Amino acid sequence: MARLLSLETSTQVCSVAIHQQGELLAFREIKEPRSAASQLAVMIDAVMKESGMQAAMLNGVVVASGPGSYTGLRIGVATAKGICFALDLPLVAVNTLDLLAWQAKKLLSDTSALLCPMLDARRMEVYCKVVDFNLTEVEPTQAKIVDENSFNSYLEKTTVYFIGEGATKCREIITHANAKFLDEVVPNAVPLGEMGIQKWHRQDFEDVASFEPYYLKDFLIRKPTTS
Repeated sequence: MARLLSLETSTQVCSVAIHQQGELLAFREIKEPRSAASQLAVMIDAVMKESGMQAAMLNGVVVASGPGSYTGLRIGVATAKGICFALDLPLVAVNTLDLLAWQAKKLLSDTSALLCPMLDARRMEVYCKVVDFNLTEVEPTQAKIVDENSFNSYLEKTTVYFIGEGATKCREIITHANAKFLDEVVPNAVPLGEMGIQKWHRQDFEDVASFEPYYLKDFLIRKPTTS
């Protein structure tokens, strides 16, 4: 039986869920910036108690692997790995952009449309990919600087839905009539668990010892300037 704990910490929103055979048992979400460090363990404890689940009853942990917030991803993945090590559980990882596309697909009916999940990077840069309605990759995950001509080769042919927080800053730049925006969609532990259960049944597991978040870009620490 698949009893899975799911952790989503890729953005400023932090969420935790527990599923049993695909049925949601408990869920917590906090929409406070930088909340994962102080609240993730508290939220895990809360969903465990609400679901009546003991740690020994878990069959795996699902984590959003990135791209996304460096700090959030480090905390989420480290927590997931710690639980897996302690309980000898398999680790399932889901690309955060794939998660956004999965969530958006549930809201749409236009099967000819393309989906472009986006996470905010910096300035006019986003982490993004393009998939079709079956979530088959059309353009791979990348860090992309967006301008008025971005994605025109797709927009000239079909509707493209730009999904997630990264799409917000693109609204005034990508003005093609075929561009649609679902920037209110936030990565969430409930659909993460739904995707994770599918991978768990396929035994599509990560190596717990070597697994690292998918940062996409190197994390640069800059020294503060002195006057």
